[in-house]
Amino acid sequence: MQKLSKAATGRSYTIQWMFGVPEVMDFLREHHVEEGDNIQIIRKLKDALIVGVKGSRFAMGNEIADRIQV
Repeated sequence: MQKLSKAATGRSYTIQWMFGVPEVMDFLREHHVEEGDNIQIIRKLKDALIVGVKGSRFAMGNEIADRIQV
């Protein structure tokens, strides 16, 4: 397993586990980011990632991506 922030661009991964403050976890679940789901790294930026999950794309800061293991 590795942190999502360290994952390779252009690849898809399965989320193994994740943790964080309740507000962030609620946001992630609303955007279909849950354990067992596939997530694709579309692009890496300096302090963030652009990810794709179930047809949606959004930016995620590295501080959040560090708490998601794939």
